[in-house]
Amino acid sequence: MNPVLANALLNFEPGIVIWIGITFVIFLLALRKFAWGPVLAALEKREKSIQESLDSAEKAMKRAEEISRNNDEALRKAEVEAQRLRKEAKEEAEKIRVDIIEKSRSEAEAVKQQILATIEQEKQKAMLELRSHVAELALEAASKILNAELDEKRNKKLVDDFIDGISKN
Repeated sequence: MNPVLANALLNFEPGIVIWIGITFVIFLLALRKFAWGPVLAALEKREKSIQESLDSAEKAMKRAEEISRNNDEALRKAEVEAQRLRKEAKEEAEKIRVDIIEKSRSEAEAVKQQILATIEQEKQKAMLELRSHVAELALEAASKILNAELDEKRNKKLVDDFIDGISKN
């Protein structure tokens, strides 16, 4: 290294130190006005923006949780309502089924009673016809017996013929 330069570095000169100090202070003032101020303002603005975003995100998160709770509650209510409707539908279906069965039973009983009444009427009608026919046959047999001689052999033959005639009819 050069002895002249080495000597200059170690020498203390107050004029240079004062000018370096003044220059440094001016540099700091300029830096503060043109660099630190805008940089700090930009940082504060950025910090404010980030804080607003965080606040907004927190509000959105709270709102989303509230909506989620409301949706869960609405879902539970809908499930309860659906269960109630299913229960009512089952009860109504059971009531209709019982009504249909009762109606079918009463209709079947009415048809049965009508058939029994018809059978009874037909039976009465057949009995009347049978009585009428038996009466006619008895009268016919009696008239034949009266018209014939009062001979026992003959009467027996007439009765046998009459019985044979009845079985053929």
